[in-house]
Amino acid sequence: MRLAPKHRVEWLMSTHLQEGRQHQIRLGGEWVDVVEMGQGEPIVLVPGLAGGWKLLMPLARRLARRNRVILPGLRGDLFPLGASWACDVGDYAGDLAEVLAQLGLERPVVLGVSFGGAIALELAVRQPHRLGGLILQGVEARFRATLGTTIARRVLERFPLPSDNRFLNQFFNLLHGARPEPGPLVDFVVERCWETDQSVMARRIALLESFDVSDRLWRIDVPTLVLGGTRDVIIPESGQRALASAIPGARFVALEGAGHIGFLTHRKEIARQVRRMMARVKHSPC
Repeated sequence: MRLAPKHRVEWLMSTHLQEGRQHQIRLGGEWVDVVEMGQGEPIVLVPGLAGGWKLLMPLARRLARRNRVILPGLRGDLFPLGASWACDVGDYAGDLAEVLAQLGLERPVVLGVSFGGAIALELAVRQPHRLGGLILQGVEARFRATLGTTIARRVLERFPLPSDNRFLNQFFNLLHGARPEPGPLVDFVVERCWETDQSVMARRIALLESFDVSDRLWRIDVPTLVLGGTRDVIIPESGQRALASAIPGARFVALEGAGHIGFLTHRKEIARQVRRMMARVKHSPC
């Protein structure tokens, strides 16, 4: 049955699970969600700073047509954590390694976006043997705080905000790379981002401010693909291109017209690039 455009959009933006399963695993002293869908070679999708696995669901549905897709949550998604838990992005990378171990995943392809890309990168330089392939979007080797991210962090830290706060919602709209037209996608992004506690968002921005793997990229010895949006105003395309150049054998693909959430707006092209990457991983030496 073919869906009418309106209902097709509603289905893509939905986070209801009809074709997968949701369960929980324990990381440290906290339970986190894990969603699994599809069959085939596994791909682990690591979510970004806000929105959790639900923000990745439209891309996951497309990838699950050919692969087994695993979407792990991050500590802090379900319950806000004390400021003392994570000292750096490496703590989240340790969680990701534990997720792979608990699920019995041996050298899967890992796709990380934004903050999740930083987590995947950190794991790749610390424990490259854990991965069979690495795909990154919206990340560079060293985070460079901008005036916008600094202001967003300070506001999130100090002022309890309603989910209709205009300042933060405008910040979320920057993720599109250009002023977005009002509609289901804009609403989807804002609603999912506000499902992450604002103190957790602030803490993760603070952790990114000390993120730097630029002197360890030589350790990555798995097939690597970097996808950079040409309109990404959070992490410029030039920084993502430089990241690919610094990783041995990595390939860079520009997502024309994509902003920071290219994984949503350009999910068809990303799925095509992922399929190419999976074939490359399959034929690469172990």
